[in-house]
Amino acid sequence: MSADSHPTLPPVRLRSDAELARDALGAPLFARAVRLARWAGPGTRVGVGGELATDQLPDAAAVLGLDVADEDSAGYASQAWRVAVDTGLVDVTEPEDDNGEGDEERFGTAAPGEDLALVTSGAPGDVLDLWLAALDTVLADAAVPDLDDLVDALDAGGEIDFDRLDWNPGREADFLDGVLANLYLLTVTEGGAADGPVPLPVLAASMIVPDGMGEPTDAVLEQVSDAMMRLDDQFRQLEPIGLVEFRPVDEELMAEADGPLEPETAGAADDEDVSRYGMVRLTPLGLYGIRARMLEAGVDAPAVGELAEKGADALLDAVSLYSENAAQAEIEQWLAGREQPAAAAELLAAARGDDEGGPLRRLRCQQALAPAGPEAEPAVRSVLDDPELGGLARVWLAERGVGDVPAPDPEMVFWLTVDTIAAQLAADGETEELPLLMETLTAHHTGFFEQVWRVEHPATAYVLEAMGRLHPDKKAAKEARKAAFKARSRRPA
Repeated sequence: MSADSHPTLPPVRLRSDAELARDALGAPLFARAVRLARWAGPGTRVGVGGELATDQLPDAAAVLGLDVADEDSAGYASQAWRVAVDTGLVDVTEPEDDNGEGDEERFGTAAPGEDLALVTSGAPGDVLDLWLAALDTVLADAAVPDLDDLVDALDAGGEIDFDRLDWNPGREADFLDGVLANLYLLTVTEGGAADGPVPLPVLAASMIVPDGMGEPTDAVLEQVSDAMMRLDDQFRQLEPIGLVEFRPVDEELMAEADGPLEPETAGAADDEDVSRYGMVRLTPLGLYGIRARMLEAGVDAPAVGELAEKGADALLDAVSLYSENAAQAEIEQWLAGREQPAAAAELLAAARGDDEGGPLRRLRCQQALAPAGPEAEPAVRSVLDDPELGGLARVWLAERGVGDVPAPDPEMVFWLTVDTIAAQLAADGETEELPLLMETLTAHHTGFFEQVWRVEHPATAYVLEAMGRLHPDKKAAKEARKAAFKARSRRPA
């Protein structure tokens, strides 16, 4: 899975390993592989590649409870056997080479593998490792063209003409990895798919339509249509392993279409019409599986709760990159089980710093301290005289109606204003709410811009430039721009 497209992703909420392991054991294809592994024995015969002998496929299908008369049952049994072999649930001994002597077909043997015991006696993590190995097999199969395409690509000698097939194994695997990465991103991003399904045209377009393209050309739309049909086949294969929930493209829609499907019409259609083009979503087990593959590829794919045992410095640095809701979820898990006084002191110490990330760390620290009770008050009071934390401490105490809190001096007020706006800019950028915050913070200070440019804060000029663009009062915005120039001029190059 490519590590380049999404170097850092939003944190994902995962179920417990025990819950995920139960989901894995309940995935139809994995459950079939386990049943065949238990069935394997002295009478089981396998070919050179470890595949089950053709005449044993009906027996294997019967073991799986499949209708032997169904022409697809042998294919299902063969796929489950391949998963069992690839995951180590079955050990195979391939037939010995007869050096071309004799016409009799030789067979190897198979027996339950050592890893089969992990299904019932292993830890949840052991089961998940087996399931991930099964997922690798299914993904590799899904990247292979369907049988009809392979037959069409046979040359006169019965060999596959790969040029005619236009199939590149690496390219196909990368395409499917990219699709799954995009589906993962849509699922974990706030405002994205969340728990809802993603229309297949949206997913296909995310891989085909270039960024910044307005109205897609007919050629691009045809590529999107081709990708949709390829994904329709691939997601049908991925659903039995428990990776996705999938609603295929409506076959009637394909029959009605004169030529390629026109997925662009789905954007203007109602929900029922969109669903006819196919809908897919990652299951909780699928989220786990795609994240595991991303981590293996070097992608930073955090999960909520993985910072619970780390220090406050690691926590604040990490959640500074998260959305507010994701940060809150991570903070809550970090606070659980910690004594409030010690946790508050550790958070405040980690919030210090005049580096670029300091303002946002302090904002997240303030967020982390918001639910703290009276037990945290001594730690908060201890930083009242700290030039970086004193303003934060006063806000926290004032919100709880605590008396005898010394009023901040003007320098601290200006510093806190700059720090607050810098944090908001770092967290959310230039939002619609930011101008109102700027107006609120500056309205009660006469001559604010005449003094603020002198504030010894590394973000002073940056904040003033933003205020010059965003402040809703034109006069104040002009004053902010003048103050920004002065702040730039007094700082060393």
